[in-house]
Amino acid sequence: MKLVKSLLLGSAAGIAAVAGAQAADLPSRKAAPVEYVRVCSAYGAGFFYIPGTDTCLRVGGRVRAEYTIGSRYGDTNDGYGSRSRGRLNVDARTATAYGTLRTFFRYELTVSSGFYNSTVGGNQGIVSPGAGRSNAAVAAGGLTSNSTASNLDLAFIQFGPITAGRAQSFFDFYANDWTFSTVRTADSRLNLLAYTATFGSGFSATISLEDRITGTGGRENGVVSPGGASTLLGTNFPDVVASLRVDQGWGSAQLSAALTQRSVNNVALGVRNEDEWGFAVQGGVKVNLPMLAAGDALFLQAAYADGALGYLGWGGAFGSGRILAQGAQLTVNDISVDVFGNTKTATGWSVVAALRHFWTPTLRSELVASYSELKLGYVPGQPGGPGRGCPSA
Repeated sequence: MKLVKSLLLGSAAGIAAVAGAQAADLPSRKAAPVEYVRVCSAYGAGFFYIPGTDTCLRVGGRVRAEYTIGSRYGDTNDGYGSRSRGRLNVDARTATAYGTLRTFFRYELTVSSGFYNSTVGGNQGIVSPGAGRSNAAVAAGGLTSNSTASNLDLAFIQFGPITAGRAQSFFDFYANDWTFSTVRTADSRLNLLAYTATFGSGFSATISLEDRITGTGGRENGVVSPGGASTLLGTNFPDVVASLRVDQGWGSAQLSAALTQRSVNNVALGVRNEDEWGFAVQGGVKVNLPMLAAGDALFLQAAYADGALGYLGWGGAFGSGRILAQGAQLTVNDISVDVFGNTKTATGWSVVAALRHFWTPTLRSELVASYSELKLGYVPGQPGGPGRGCPSA
């Protein structure tokens, strides 16, 4: 019996050895290496490495729904408006031997109706009588007019001290940082080419060439004259903007200035003036108020412009109160030509204050106010003529 058991065990061992040898002869199949997404902490929260590269990427955005009600400005207008907006942000950064190479773009899609669709110069605070229900739309059973807009808000490259592309103007300081509605202030994204020098301790200085025609918010304004015969001539170079800025633990401060050409031609009056210039200066300070609550801060800003009212946030047309309700709009122009052929630049100033307070870490309030006053030159059809003041809050 013991002999039989020994033979059986020996046979089993022999079979196991043969099976092991055959398994070793089979081709092996190794698992493909897994590319895990790694967190990139070099540039702040939300960045991750694109697999297989040294580039850090952050993808973000927001969705916004907004509604407003007010007075109807005509029989074809509605007394309300709505707006929906989707925003996508993509931020990519790569460390190089010559500094960080950054590319950033922000794209927006917006659908607006009513008040939002009939604003003047895109300013939600100024609503013109606007385009209401058209006869064709009413006949077809359609609703009041609406609009769908796409907007490349930002698209720039930063490489060391160089910024190129569509970016926030380096003239701007409080650029509606805390509010959806447009406060009358310098706030423009435009095509530019800038160089920024840093000096340590949070100090920096920037010189920027900016194409105001491509800007949002306050833009280049035109020229007005009797009969509307005047035009602005082309410029030889973009606007020149310079700024000096400091960012430290207590907050931030900035002093900025801009220079622009304002050449005029009026064939009817025989006026051709290529020596007109416009300029603007602005100073602002942001003070952090952690003694009230974490994240609290106060903005104070003042600006003055001569022949460059776009740097105060004025662009296109404006109106207020009864004049606007009756369907009239007063055009704002940087320069005017009177009936005698004399040219005159428009001047103006503005002040802005903004306070943010956190009631809880997730609940906050912003209180924002602005005031601006203009002194225009020749204003066709308006009482007072040259030098008429035009306040706006």
